[in-house]
Amino acid sequence: MSRQSITLTEQNDRWLCQHVQEVGEYNSKSELVNDLIRRARRAEAINKKLESAEVSGFTEQSPEEMLHEFKANLAR
Repeated sequence: MSRQSITLTEQNDRWLCQHVQEVGEYNSKSELVNDLIRRARRAEAINKKLESAEVSGFTEQSPEEMLHEFKANLAR
């Protein structure tokens, strides 16, 4: 895993600290930031697939199949 140094605004740092402490789902700000990035990447992939389907005018997947695929990717 790559180690990075980032600069956060005070407001974003407070939000991260508060979220880690209050929600309890994450042990550190790093875990939370990595999860936020994973979620953003998934959203980006979903948006690209939807955009591609819109541009092509069709897709072979039904809405239910697309939803199933997206939910399966969320579990990763």
